[in-house]
Amino acid sequence: MRLIFRYLKLHITAVLIAVIIKLAGTLSELLLPYILEHIIDEIVPTGTIPLVLEWGCFMFAAAIACRYLNVWANKRAVENAHTISYEIRQALFEKTIRLSGEQFDEFTLPSLISRMTSDSYNVQSAVQQLQSLCIRAPMMLIGGVIVASLMDFQLALILLIMLPVLVAIILFVSAKGIPLYTEVQRRLDVVVRMMRENITGIRVVKALSREEHETVRFHKANEEMTAQDIDAATVMAIPGPLMQLFLNCGLCAVVFIGAFRVNAGEIKPGVILAFLTYFNMITMGVMGLSRIFMTISKASASAERIEQVLEVEEQEPVSVVSEDTGSEDAVVFDHVSFSYGEGSGRKEDFAGTEREKALSDISFTIRKGESLGIIGPTGCGKTTIVNLLMRFYQPDEGSISVDGKNVNAYERKELRRKFGTVFQNDMVFQDSLYENIDFGRSVSEEAVHNAAMDAMASDFISELNDGFQFQAAIKGANLSGGQKQRIFVARALAANPEILILDDSSSALDYRTDAQMRKAIEEHHPDTTLILIAQRISSVMNMTNILVMDNGKCIGYGSHEELLKNCAIYRETCQIQMGSME
Repeated sequence: MRLIFRYLKLHITAVLIAVIIKLAGTLSELLLPYILEHIIDEIVPTGTIPLVLEWGCFMFAAAIACRYLNVWANKRAVENAHTISYEIRQALFEKTIRLSGEQFDEFTLPSLISRMTSDSYNVQSAVQQLQSLCIRAPMMLIGGVIVASLMDFQLALILLIMLPVLVAIILFVSAKGIPLYTEVQRRLDVVVRMMRENITGIRVVKALSREEHETVRFHKANEEMTAQDIDAATVMAIPGPLMQLFLNCGLCAVVFIGAFRVNAGEIKPGVILAFLTYFNMITMGVMGLSRIFMTISKASASAERIEQVLEVEEQEPVSVVSEDTGSEDAVVFDHVSFSYGEGSGRKEDFAGTEREKALSDISFTIRKGESLGIIGPTGCGKTTIVNLLMRFYQPDEGSISVDGKNVNAYERKELRRKFGTVFQNDMVFQDSLYENIDFGRSVSEEAVHNAAMDAMASDFISELNDGFQFQAAIKGANLSGGQKQRIFVARALAANPEILILDDSSSALDYRTDAQMRKAIEEHHPDTTLILIAQRISSVMNMTNILVMDNGKCIGYGSHEELLKNCAIYRETCQIQMGSME
């Protein structure tokens, strides 16, 4: 709840206004039974019609004030709750996109999505109720007891005896509910993950006719989450019937004892009527408190999950003092080793053995304007090299330099401005093709068009009705795989990067288009250092040097001709793919 109160404090003026209006509305509501009792017991017996009308108008005005003030207070509470939830989601998003690779892996994508959606909604509901129901319910309860005590203390004792029991029920159930709702949110993470996997991979699911299999898997996860949610809701539903039972027993006692006292002439009938109304108010107050504690139980679990992200310290690399030496080496990997999971504290696999290294003792140098091709089987560590170079992760051993300067000596933005990158699973955003290439960097229109030409994207863009203003669907669903890859390359080239990284960026292109694109990049970006990750030897054979990877290790390094002589695996792959030993 620290998170909620911290944001409430930031908007204390607006919150206090909503609370004061709610207080005024609740006080007006508490005044109504008292006025009614006075009219019945004091005004009606006089038989003075003008006086009855006067007090009737007074009661009507109090009712109008009660309704108007409560509606106004609720409106302000909703506005404040939406403002605060907006700021929490914004802060959560900004923190999420700045998480390091290790931190992102630790939280997982589905969990971060559910924290930003369902968890933030639970917090929003709690903030709204803290300003409205959390004011009205206690006031109805406490105010009803106080006014009832002033009217007749003996009858009020019935209420006072029951209150400690009701409060104990609420506190006990709330203590049980918070851990249960925490588990509900954890299971929701699993459901979100499965939904995301199946929606993203729907074509694979359909192609392999695995709809029933995935439906069964999702059913199991959904059933587990639903069962946990039912358990939590069942526990939190216990206070309602119990408190209703106690309150109904108290109501019967008030009617029974009150009837005897009226017959004895100790109190007037209007007092009983007012007492019954206050008893209903107190009942609503207690039930409101039950709802509050249910909402707060959910919100506490959700707020804690959100805080876990917001309070994560931004991972800064080990401070390195490194001056720009003016080196002609664009990129240097010096005995670099790396294992996924070490940064997040997950050093061991589920089997208890130490995790296998994703990279092991990798060393290579690329001079400015040169090119490096990286080739190897899936999962051999090719993309991991890019992740380390761009400082998404920190190496376990060794060092990485860019332009003669350790990557950890750069400001993050300064380092990444040097790169133009196409990743394996890059993203087309729901926007125009022009904006997908520019990507908010405000590059010139000429640069966008030139980049599209170099990426061999101009031809297909010109054939579209709206050209560069053609609106791409979510994830580029209305574009082919080859069209999307050309847009990715154009985006990487648009800012004229010092280092261009193409990670399997031509897998959907035919050989002719791939060759034309590489030729255009070579001709129009001669000073750009190129790192090309590919599966096809034809894509890397003209690189200055080629790094052959297998199982996280370098098994060959050199030019195409050198590798044909010295690397058996490269030579065999070349023979299989190209049918020649060159």
